[in-house]
Amino acid sequence: MDGRQWSSTIAAAQAGDRRALDELVAGWLPLVYNIVGRALNGHADVDDVVQETMLRAVDNLGSLRDPDSFRSWLVAIAMRQIRDRARRRTADTLRDETAGAAADFAELTVLKLQLEGQRREVAEAVRWLDDEDRQLLSVWWLEVAGELTRRELAAAVGISRQHAAVRVQRMKERLETSRGIVRALDGACPDLRELTARWDGDPDSVWRKRLARHVRGCAYCASPGEAVVVPAERLLVGIALVPLPVGFTLSLALGGKTAVAATTAASVGWSGKVLGALTKPAVALSAGATIVAGGAYVVTNPPQDPPPAIAAPTARPQPQAPTTAPPRSPSASPSASPSPSPSATRPKSDPYGTVVDAVDTAPDPNTRPAPLPHRPESGITSTGGAHATMNHRGDSVTLTGQGYVLVRWQISPQYRPGSLVMPTWTALKGKLFHVASGGGRRMDDRVSSTDTTATGMGNTTTGYAVLPAGTQQMWQNEYFYVDGSVTLTVNERGADYGLNVFPTAWDKVEADVTGGPPEGATRYGLVRDTGKDDTPVPQYVTRDTPSDPATVAQASRV
Repeated sequence: MDGRQWSSTIAAAQAGDRRALDELVAGWLPLVYNIVGRALNGHADVDDVVQETMLRAVDNLGSLRDPDSFRSWLVAIAMRQIRDRARRRTADTLRDETAGAAADFAELTVLKLQLEGQRREVAEAVRWLDDEDRQLLSVWWLEVAGELTRRELAAAVGISRQHAAVRVQRMKERLETSRGIVRALDGACPDLRELTARWDGDPDSVWRKRLARHVRGCAYCASPGEAVVVPAERLLVGIALVPLPVGFTLSLALGGKTAVAATTAASVGWSGKVLGALTKPAVALSAGATIVAGGAYVVTNPPQDPPPAIAAPTARPQPQAPTTAPPRSPSASPSASPSPSPSATRPKSDPYGTVVDAVDTAPDPNTRPAPLPHRPESGITSTGGAHATMNHRGDSVTLTGQGYVLVRWQISPQYRPGSLVMPTWTALKGKLFHVASGGGRRMDDRVSSTDTTATGMGNTTTGYAVLPAGTQQMWQNEYFYVDGSVTLTVNERGADYGLNVFPTAWDKVEADVTGGPPEGATRYGLVRDTGKDDTPVPQYVTRDTPSDPATVAQASRV
């Protein structure tokens, strides 16, 4: 998350715009939650510290002179609140309270992000770190994951970059020692079982030293069990933030006073002005969250969210009661789309940077796709490398050259269903084609033989990821042809999704769209390229580079 891309939203929030403040809180609350949650390892005080951090940020937002420094400013506030909380608590109190916790943050990280192997090992090793190391790790984890810079890490901890380098190196050494302990406890060493017979199972510094000493001297436990132990910083690259727990509530109150009370003292300044707007009876729903009268910010994940217009997939005949009309793709919905942007009115002789989309009707299972024209390929370079993984709002990758690109969708409605805020293609120089769809299935195809409501977009129990009106249904793999330069930006906000972006080649596209999934061909791909310049391009595309790519207007002829 780059604070510079939020400059306009921050400025609007500073001016008292309630919706801008709602968006700002929704966008940055997960980052604060991950820092605090990991630093305190899921302690019961996490919610209080997160709330105090966001309260101070909202209360002092008017004093922020440079919106581009918002991220480092917010992280520094979070770290101060963590340190203040540590000074107020004794070690014995923390240990007693932690013992009653339902689940620590390491466990949440493993479960929510579905970590396996050495990534799981790193997450669980955090339990064995001392408080000071865990606080540092909470921001270092985000640094290696691409959420923070080293300069921001040093500023948040309150030390120089040189000192930060030394501190991080020492913390990494202790983290590697802790990884060895986790690995050994997963093993079957009889001497280790005897050593831990009197251990109550709660990690602490005394047992860390005992177990580390055993691991260093035991040939069985010292063996990694794998050919190579990958450094932690390489394992954490691209790992998503742990999603907020369902029902997480953030009360925007000033020093224990309600927002209403805050507004009665207009002389308190900017915070009273903004929080006064929050007391209006209107309810603002955005980003899977609600700000209601009284200043309560509630993260929601309702299972009753409406399913997509085509909740029943079209991949195979449906064993459901007959209906008066066949299910339709969301793209065929008569719902009115926003008025086309000026770029959409360009003449057909210059379709690049416009949307010439068409209604997307899913083909029948095993219908062979049309031939894929072979366009010239001189190669594509990507700022994200050969495999860019983008999970968070504001993540982007710039593609330059001439050739094919794969964008693979990873939607996670089990964590946060809701309306999808689609990615955008911006700063187009040259041509951009949407040439084919593949991966063996569309995202609204069925994915379960036992749950007839389950698709790649969710199910009736967890809720669905819902496309904007007029948007083509995505397939697992979407292929594009670039001749020039363009930037793809993730605008994830309402529902969890990630994009994997690979430069690829014509023969690989051809092989994917003409084959089904590994378990059997139930759906081939779809070729959209006609070999002419009337090929559809993505729905959100512009030649400009807006300060916030999420504001790129939808321009669809559907």
